Amino acid sequence: MKSKLLCLTVLLVATGLAGCDRIDPNSPLGKRKAIYQQMLDTKEDLGGMLRGRIAFDAQAFAAGAAKLDELSRQPWQHYPEVKEAQSDARDEVWQKQERFHELARALEQQTAALVSATAGAALTAEGIAPAFQQVEDACERCHQEFRVY
Repeated sequence: MKSKLLCLTVLLVATGLAGCDRIDPNSPLGKRKAIYQQMLDTKEDLGGMLRGRIAFDAQAFAAGAAKLDELSRQPWQHYPEVKEAQSDARDEVWQKQERFHELARALEQQTAALVSATAGAALTAEGIAPAFQQVEDACERCHQEFRVY
């Protein structure tokens, strides 16, 4: 009986400790990560259409571009004044906030340009690819400066 109680106690403690490194989904970090994941999923679907992994659907692409544009404006509000211990962002996000916000605005401009480019009458993968590349480039520029890989 005591050994069962001891095993149960050890199991409960181990389970509790295993959850200690989880991110609170309601924290600024949790909210940012959720938005970034949605951005990544959306961007991967759009890229998949352009690269032939997914059949190109002009209407779905335009809807995805609009979603990406909307998402691109959301994560910035979830950066607190002080870096969280679990953050994947470099300290420079907080040390070089002007540059960080400059790159954030650049991404927003590129996603807006992508949406504008989808308004054309005959949307094709080849025609929209350059605007999508500009979005990917904007993401990469920010990641190079501010993300820890």
